[in-house]
Amino acid sequence: MMNKDLNDSLELLDNELKKQGLSRRDALKVAGLGSAAFLLGGSEVEAATVANASDVKAKIVIVGGGLAGVATAARLTNSLSNPDITIIEPNPKSVSYQPGNTLIASGVYTKDDIMYNTNEYLPKGVKLIADYAVEFDPDNNKLTTKSGEEVSYDFLVIAAGLKLDFGRIKGLESIGEAYTLGDASKLLETFANSGVSSIYNVDGAVATWNNMQKFVADAKAGKKVKGVFTDPNTPIKCGGAPKKIMYLTNARLNEAGARANAELTFYPNGGKMFGVPEYHEAILQQFKDRDFKWNYAHNLTGVDLENKIATFDHHWKEKGEYDQDLEEYTMVTKHEDVQVEFDFLHITPPQKAPDEIGNSPLGSSKGWVPVDKETLQHVKYPNVFSIGDIAAVPMGKTGGSVRKQYKALVDNLIAAMEGKPLTSKYDGYTVCPLITDIGKVMLAEFNWTAKPTPSFPLDPTQERYIWWLLKVYMLKPMTMHGMLSGKA
Repeated sequence: MMNKDLNDSLELLDNELKKQGLSRRDALKVAGLGSAAFLLGGSEVEAATVANASDVKAKIVIVGGGLAGVATAARLTNSLSNPDITIIEPNPKSVSYQPGNTLIASGVYTKDDIMYNTNEYLPKGVKLIADYAVEFDPDNNKLTTKSGEEVSYDFLVIAAGLKLDFGRIKGLESIGEAYTLGDASKLLETFANSGVSSIYNVDGAVATWNNMQKFVADAKAGKKVKGVFTDPNTPIKCGGAPKKIMYLTNARLNEAGARANAELTFYPNGGKMFGVPEYHEAILQQFKDRDFKWNYAHNLTGVDLENKIATFDHHWKEKGEYDQDLEEYTMVTKHEDVQVEFDFLHITPPQKAPDEIGNSPLGSSKGWVPVDKETLQHVKYPNVFSIGDIAAVPMGKTGGSVRKQYKALVDNLIAAMEGKPLTSKYDGYTVCPLITDIGKVMLAEFNWTAKPTPSFPLDPTQERYIWWLLKVYMLKPMTMHGMLSGKA
């Protein structure tokens, strides 16, 4: 099945390239050796497997069987002579390709294009416990599952992802918390016929495409319509996604010849489009070119589904009293409620660590698992590591981040098992293929320096067709057959 899936993706890629008069080999020359070697069947990816496996033994438990958890298990399996690895994961489709949600929501993918069975990617010899881990006792190196099973470990990896906290928004309390994958019945029932949806859940992405089509049809019929797109006051996975869905809505409106009848407005809680100045400026210019509107410092706090009104907390700072000793003014945060009418509302919900982890001894005051941002080792428990969305790592909540994180984590975990110093460092690398149009992507790459760190000899602030091909046809097979094998 995996080989067929890869071959199908490559066939689609080849067909698209032929339209441009390019071969796959020529096109991928600009994509760097790592990506090209994998997709051309080269041996370089195989070289990523550790040649001399370590003989050290320990019982390793991984909480979370998504991309981060399974990739880590696979690389550990490749790197240990006698691996003893258990994954705790309740969802039988936990490895599904979440970066495809945006493409589902714009009609490029369907849900079936991104759904995969976890057991088909489970590394050989790895034990799976199909349950939730709900209690943690790191002082005694054990945890307890929802069914009451007690699981001991020598080393623990927390890769449990995050939860979508829709219930924090007034009017959406009935949804409560949700995962990206899994039961979406409350979300779909609450949003039904309201024009509201969210790509942060897979079924929500399907609903987003339905809402988008209606929105475009109304605009094409001559109705003046308003699209509203939010970005909350919490860390989120894939920080570019709130903007991607806005760009893609714009693309579908243009495709229908209906853009003039639609007003598209972005409401981010923060004060910039992107944390890296060069990408911020590029996005700002793209917004201006596309006649988008935006209002910084607006956090969505409520939704009136019946009357189609979104309420935002608009916040700003003003000078307060003057401090004679410090010779400066005290800055006071001011707030006002702003109500915005909409026809189409895309919600990026507040996001958090699951309470059973965030509120446990392994969590922190902000919920996320506190780790050294370079070694990914827990700040308090040296036999605990964390990776992916749940880890308290700046700028690290993307699949591209995990691709760099899991290699450093495995190296350091094995070093800890062997009683050696942890020398492998995650440098903060993050990649965000920012979809700006149907057929265009800006490939934003950066690290702790908050400067562009392009892997390719091209201006990273430019939208390009080759990055669209990378996003739509290449990244999925690279993820499903590279990362999940622990080799890419």
